[in-house]
Amino acid sequence: MSVEEEKVDSNPEQTPHDHEVLETEMEQDVQSADSEGTEATPEGDKDWQKEALLLQEEISGLKDQALRATADAQNIRRRAEKDVEKAHKFALEKFSKELLPVVDSLEKTIESSQSGEGEKSALVEGVEMTLSILMASLKKFSVEPVDPVGEPFDPALHEAMSMVDAPDAEPNSVIAVIQKGYTLNGRLIRPAMVMVAKGSAKIDEKA
Repeated sequence: MSVEEEKVDSNPEQTPHDHEVLETEMEQDVQSADSEGTEATPEGDKDWQKEALLLQEEISGLKDQALRATADAQNIRRRAEKDVEKAHKFALEKFSKELLPVVDSLEKTIESSQSGEGEKSALVEGVEMTLSILMASLKKFSVEPVDPVGEPFDPALHEAMSMVDAPDAEPNSVIAVIQKGYTLNGRLIRPAMVMVAKGSAKIDEKA
């Protein structure tokens, strides 16, 4: 007996019709599996799109953080550079203030000597030379005098000691400097002590 005959004999109840039914069921199972696979694909695409959007948002957030960190670093660097520049510019401020009384004393010595008659003594000439050298040294380090005679009064640079009648002077102008002021790299380190001209009565009434 052949193998095929043994298979048929082992299942005597199976008929050709049963084989057709089995094949039909198998085809239906395959089709149903395919349909399930095609239905699951759009959901998978949606999940992938969501993940892609989340990744894009995360990348955008990281880019923003990187830009902010770069901007903060640049601001810190600029502030540090400005601080260093200021430190270099105004490191001599205290020292310059200590020298100003020396300048004042030398100038007063020269002024008092000019009130006398006769030729200048060797001592006065020495004082003038010393003052000249000292002022040149101060200028070298950007220390400049503020001597505003004839200029309008500026409260940012001048300190008014008194108001006086001065018909020949412009109202609110400096007519005399009691003590010179000084700046260091444009920053005021001592205001000029000045006398200021009063305004006339007519000008005051119009004001």
